[in-house]
Amino acid sequence: MDLKDKIAVVTGVSKGVGLEVVKQLLEKGATVAGWGRTAPDFTHANFHFFTCDVSNEDSVEEAFQATNSKLGTDIRILVNNAGFGIAGATETFSSEDWKAMFDTNVHGIFYVTKRLIPGMKAADEGHILNVASIAGLNGVNQFAGYVGTKHAVRGISHSLYMELRDFGIKVSTIYPGSIQTNFFDDIPGMDAHENMMRPIDVASTIVQTLETHPNYFVVDVECRPLRPKGKK
Repeated sequence: MDLKDKIAVVTGVSKGVGLEVVKQLLEKGATVAGWGRTAPDFTHANFHFFTCDVSNEDSVEEAFQATNSKLGTDIRILVNNAGFGIAGATETFSSEDWKAMFDTNVHGIFYVTKRLIPGMKAADEGHILNVASIAGLNGVNQFAGYVGTKHAVRGISHSLYMELRDFGIKVSTIYPGSIQTNFFDDIPGMDAHENMMRPIDVASTIVQTLETHPNYFVVDVECRPLRPKGKK
């Protein structure tokens, strides 16, 4: 898809990969609606921030209506990036934290995506890209809840692409390994470091996936740091 003059919605734009995706889409000439709980420290003539907690369907509906009012209903691109993870032993894990991860990482994708599908169908063109994780492909010790959410993202994405491909809508999923972001801030014993992937590189892969020829569809992209522990 040629991204110039297209309208995109990106969730989770306050920092990290989401903000980098916003910046790169703007460089390609797109108009971007950024949905997030916190506004990024960033301004651009074609960037419009809308307060949104994707785990709350009423909040999603408000952001959707506000975006339609300001930018119109012809939204061709959706990047479902909002998400978070909490680590811990399952027997002592907070039920509130478990539910919160599913509300944001899984239910949030549903709340947002269902609202944007009709406009994409009307245009006979659209691209939904869901940000999963390596945790969506295998298990991770002490991350049962988070891994569960990202496995759900994979299943939702694969089912959605089968449902929507005949309407000209692509549904792609990216599975990044460890990235230098604030993801690790609240995880004891794990800190972001320079051997992790850079957000800018993950974002560029997302944007390249969005730029593919209309009849060329990238289903899954797995990316990892080459040397996660540095040189030996």
